[in-house]
Amino acid sequence: MRKNMKLTRIFQNISIAVIITALGLTSCDYLDVVPPEQPNIDDAMSSPTRALGFLYSCYGGVSTDLPSAYLGEINSTTDEYVLPYSWNTDGYWGAYAFNTASSTNQDWLWGTTYQYIGQCYLFLQKLENAGSDIASDAEKEQWRAECQFLVAYYHFATLRRYGPIPITDSYIPMDTPTSEYNGRFHFDYCVDWIANQLDEAAKVLPANRTVTNEWGRATSTIAKAVKARLLLYAASPLWNGSFPYPNWQNENFETPGYGKALVSNTYDKSKWERALAACQEALTLATTSGDRELYDDDEYYSRQSLNLPFVPGVADVEDNKEFLKNVMKMRYAVSTRESEGNKEIIWGLSNQFDFYSRYPLRILKKSDGTWHAGYSGVSPTLYTFEHFYTANGKLPEKDLDFTPSSEWFESAGISSREDIIKLNVGREPRFYLTVMWNRQWYHQAEREVQMMSNEQDGGPTHDAPQNGYLNRKKVSLDQNQRNGIHPYRPGILYRLGEAYLNYAEALNECDPGNPDILKYLNLIRERAGMPQYGTGKDSNGFDKIPLNGQDEVREAIYHERRVELCCENGLRYLDLRRWKKAEEVLNQPMYGMNFSGTKLSDDPNDDAAFFKRTQYIKRVYERKFYWYPIYQDQIDKDPTLVQAPFWDK
Repeated sequence: MRKNMKLTRIFQNISIAVIITALGLTSCDYLDVVPPEQPNIDDAMSSPTRALGFLYSCYGGVSTDLPSAYLGEINSTTDEYVLPYSWNTDGYWGAYAFNTASSTNQDWLWGTTYQYIGQCYLFLQKLENAGSDIASDAEKEQWRAECQFLVAYYHFATLRRYGPIPITDSYIPMDTPTSEYNGRFHFDYCVDWIANQLDEAAKVLPANRTVTNEWGRATSTIAKAVKARLLLYAASPLWNGSFPYPNWQNENFETPGYGKALVSNTYDKSKWERALAACQEALTLATTSGDRELYDDDEYYSRQSLNLPFVPGVADVEDNKEFLKNVMKMRYAVSTRESEGNKEIIWGLSNQFDFYSRYPLRILKKSDGTWHAGYSGVSPTLYTFEHFYTANGKLPEKDLDFTPSSEWFESAGISSREDIIKLNVGREPRFYLTVMWNRQWYHQAEREVQMMSNEQDGGPTHDAPQNGYLNRKKVSLDQNQRNGIHPYRPGILYRLGEAYLNYAEALNECDPGNPDILKYLNLIRERAGMPQYGTGKDSNGFDKIPLNGQDEVREAIYHERRVELCCENGLRYLDLRRWKKAEEVLNQPMYGMNFSGTKLSDDPNDDAAFFKRTQYIKRVYERKFYWYPIYQDQIDKDPTLVQAPFWDK
């Protein structure tokens, strides 16, 4: 395979720099490395500690693939949440939400992922000459497998954003001639290559990591889970027969066995069958030797000396405790570490802090009279909240026992709580995990949030929640600004709940009617305290909700993903793209409460009323947004590269 010269200087430039920042190991978390400077790259293999630090540096690109608050995947351009207009200089937000290609795009992963691919290959190159005093043969074998996994993962991270990409299979020397540039490989070729790398790495890697300071390092369970996600992505409509630009091809580069073509334009059921096999293998490994299980601890809050949450319309009495416990349980499922009993996480990073952009604008008043501030810019859309289920397990507009939509913004009539509207009452536990609305009690600040205009957490400042809501998912209940407690939470890249849903989706496409589809879909709903799908009564005494045929089951799976995985890892963004639904779903206005409102009123004729449906932004999603563009200067450097469809106009 020809080498990709375009990446050479990037590799050379970052290699020493990244290694210099990762040669020392001073803490128990393997990514928490703040080492001393080293004069040259030879120092990277001068001791076992430095060699291990070099290996850890290869993981550095993983954190760039983890959306911390609003960065990473382009979550804010989906229907999940919106960001302030004034944040549009934050690169990708301007590039995509405002339909421009910006050189300041912070979501420019092309250079970053290839940098770390080069980092991995450089490590492997240096490892070959390392003596037994640096690492045993068994350790070397493990380290090689970790790098092989990371190379595959970085390629996948690039593939899912840019479509067909150059494959880089070795370290690239500086003197590589321009005649050996690589172009984009056919999408299916890329998928096969990545999948093979993951399989080979899995043969060597352990199924689980039992040593605390190794948590987050590659395992066979992680490798198989990533492979399952890869093949599910490749089997989905965007890349399986419904590509919107069928004539996309290379001009000066050919993929072995595919020629100049870059995509296949014929539906292939075998892609779903292959995805199903991968999803099943990943799920089996995760739940056996991988030692993964759905988080289901409904008493953790009690051991933390916390009270059950306030849920409007649900009194804290014995008959309702199960519901309230489910709310707390779902919060802990996405905010606790494995060391705290959470075995649902298949892959995560240990060094992810609580998200200040999910906090109210003013968290705590300091002794000098100033505020310890959050940035409160992550504002889930009204569309998101309208699509969480009711307590009956149905969508609000389809639940005949729920409040009619014409009354959603009216006061719920809860004593002394005029701020609570009917839309927020009678919803499922995951709704109360995700949503923070105006006047809701905020445990971390020990007060109510006040998000109307000119209130302490409201506008007109640009950092206030733009539509009257905040995302509380992943915010730790242990956070306490008053006492200076700022716990680091796991950055979850992959959890078992997703693996269940991946398997159900692939199975429905291959074998509709198979009872395992509803089995795994219902395991998700049962854990959340929701009525199950099917006929008759479920184990909790709820009336099951019937689903008729493959299409209804598919839509149920789609919707369960948007609720269960809401605001996690850009999965909604990836799902809408791979399902080829982004143009349909995102070309519409996004609504919230009235950002300028100053009254707890739902009067549609009163400009000062806070509780009324108010358009915040009009989403525009063009076909070209299915892929990221490559900067023109990169194409100019590599004559074999072709631009993504529709971005050259």
